[in-house]
Amino acid sequence: MAKAKTATLRSRWLGRRLRELREASGMSIEEVGEFLQRNMGTVSRFENGIYPVRRPDMMAMLDLFGVNDPRHRENLMRLSESVWQTGWWDGYPDEFTEFVDFIWLEAQAVEQRLFDNTLLPGLLQTERYAESAIRAAEFDKPEEHIRQGLEVRLQRQQEILERETPPIMQVLLDESVLHRRVGSAEVMSEQLAHLLELSQRAHIELRLLPFSVGAHESPEGAFKFFVMNDPYPDVVYAETPNGALYLEQEEVAPAAQRYARLWDKSLSTAETAERISALIEEPS
Repeated sequence: MAKAKTATLRSRWLGRRLRELREASGMSIEEVGEFLQRNMGTVSRFENGIYPVRRPDMMAMLDLFGVNDPRHRENLMRLSESVWQTGWWDGYPDEFTEFVDFIWLEAQAVEQRLFDNTLLPGLLQTERYAESAIRAAEFDKPEEHIRQGLEVRLQRQQEILERETPPIMQVLLDESVLHRRVGSAEVMSEQLAHLLELSQRAHIELRLLPFSVGAHESPEGAFKFFVMNDPYPDVVYAETPNGALYLEQEEVAPAAQRYARLWDKSLSTAETAERISALIEEPS
């Protein structure tokens, strides 16, 4: 049996934009289908993000909807073409499919504002720390799944941190992250040293939210704010026991304000480095 097509984040964005353009033009799905010489079901799948739009159809719809501004057309064409793009992650099994949106989003962001209160962000983890974290979280998965999960995490680091123009990263850590042992004492010492080293890179700013802050603006826990360039909207990502949550449009503003308030309460980069250095020097 053929596997059902799953709408990706970027295909849903494109579908929503097409539906908005169609409705603004006062046209029905039937009229668009007649113009494209496509059936209603195909046009509906375009708008639901479960069927990619080929370039000729995309250009025809932009003409039909009267999208004449060159910049607007270019942005929508780029969004359409991104739906077809594949990446290094496509070779992994189906159980990693739900993570594809996050990997793609992380790679596209020009700025990442990260807040974590349990574990270090995946991009900043050493291999041994990452393996210990994955084994704890994926306790019911076979060894092959653990191995592939570690491969994906290390590849993400390579693709993003080592590229010519990496994203600007604001990394905000609850102080508890530094005290939660993941793996052995040796693994933690190695991880903290790696964290200090990464914090010296020009595009990474690391700050600590100290225990002394007490109750704060994110009692629900960790979240990630991705700043995107056109044609993509900014996105807030959070994990829940039932899967990933993606917030966009008007839902982004409260998270941005929350992050800014947390950042203002955090230690300076110099104070953060001192705290981490002191932990490394502590006897295990």
